[in-house]
Amino acid sequence: MTADPHSPHAGKVFVVATPIGNLGDLSPRAREVLASVSLIAAEDTRHTRQLLQSFGIGTALTSLHEHNESEKSSALIERILRGESLALVSDAGTPLISDPGFDLIAAARAQGIEVIAVPGPCAAIAAVSVAGLPTDRFTFEGFLPAKSAARRAQLESLAAESRTLVFYEAPHRLVETLEDMTAIFGVDRRASVSRELTKRFETTYAGALGELLATAKCDENMSRGEIVIVVAGAAPVQREAVALDMQQLLRALLQELPAAQAAKVAAKITGVKRAELYEMAVRMGKGREE
Repeated sequence: MTADPHSPHAGKVFVVATPIGNLGDLSPRAREVLASVSLIAAEDTRHTRQLLQSFGIGTALTSLHEHNESEKSSALIERILRGESLALVSDAGTPLISDPGFDLIAAARAQGIEVIAVPGPCAAIAAVSVAGLPTDRFTFEGFLPAKSAARRAQLESLAAESRTLVFYEAPHRLVETLEDMTAIFGVDRRASVSRELTKRFETTYAGALGELLATAKCDENMSRGEIVIVVAGAAPVQREAVALDMQQLLRALLQELPAAQAAKVAAKITGVKRAELYEMAVRMGKGREE
């Protein structure tokens, strides 16, 4: 790879978002890019070929998916360095968002190749926008583990997360995932389930997790198509309540332990800094002496 990536003749990589259901969502700019590049790297060439045929685009295709991405990226980088421009697409939505493409983009960046986003549809963003839940801060968690134990462990690690949570899920796992979410987040936590976004049977169910679980168990349509689950973040714990709990904990520990040890144990339990708890323990100790 001896070509200069900064040469005006160097190729570029375009990360192109494609429709998640409604063909009308393919932007004019995306069509222009897909028609003008030398090659399109697609997650599934058969799927993308149908999309291109719908718009009369005849650009050559090559496959780039999770099973061949690591070894194929270097060959594609060589072509780009020789002056060919490449468009990266996934089966639907924005590439790299729970879809292949990271290895290629990372390799392009390492070579100094220009990477250009052609934004458009994204199921996660679409679902967040219609969920009726806070959107000022949210975290995208992608697909949860398929096995129950691992899925529950990941959900437990998010139980105290105050940001809105966004998940992708397979239709056949919707009920068991909602069961786990209800058990860990609580039946009253607000959430939404969006299916078939932008398609003919697009539906968003909104309510408490317990209500959504009950609906999923009796409504077969809820488990059909691509699914995005949006869950409200945990309610922030009031500082006064936290302080009171720490004082009660320290008071109990100080009956059995010196201040330093009591602070050390309390820090392990609460996650609060040991120094802060030690100062509190000392103050409480002095108060008892007085």
